[in-house]
Amino acid sequence: MTRPIRRVVTGHNAQGRAIFISDGPAPAVYDRGPGATAVTELWETRATPASNAGNDDPTVGQPQRLPPPKHGSKFRVVEYPPDAKRIVALHGASHDNKAEGYVRDLANKRHPGFHKTDTIDYAIVLSGEIYALMDEGEVLLKAGDVLIQRGTNHAWSNRTEQPCCIAFVLIDAEPV
Repeated sequence: MTRPIRRVVTGHNAQGRAIFISDGPAPAVYDRGPGATAVTELWETRATPASNAGNDDPTVGQPQRLPPPKHGSKFRVVEYPPDAKRIVALHGASHDNKAEGYVRDLANKRHPGFHKTDTIDYAIVLSGEIYALMDEGEVLLKAGDVLIQRGTNHAWSNRTEQPCCIAFVLIDAEPV
């Protein structure tokens, strides 16, 4: 069960004054079932520079996709279950992810979660610990650590018995 994340969103009223638009659990939660990652979409922009006009929630009613829209960004929290559960779910996942905007690297035998997106990602470990895997090498990240992921082929490996929560800001980038 995914931990609800409180999301507070600000905006403007008809007079242009700053207001709170919403305060409650983030509405766009994608829990793919036992052993799979759970994703909570917190916000999305569809252009750079981003527009702060209007009060519509860009996360509601949208299909869940890994990368942000072209020229846009995404802010999300991902809960990674232990690999003992997650690897089983990954082996059962669809291998055709181009429609979702990323490519899984099924040839990489180190971990079935290897993938690549055309983004720059800012990752902040909120709780737990996880290994960031590259084609060459790996590093253990713990709560409070930050990783800047620059369009590289990578995977996440949770080798503990507890979930790991990571906040991500994904920004559309040119392919390498």
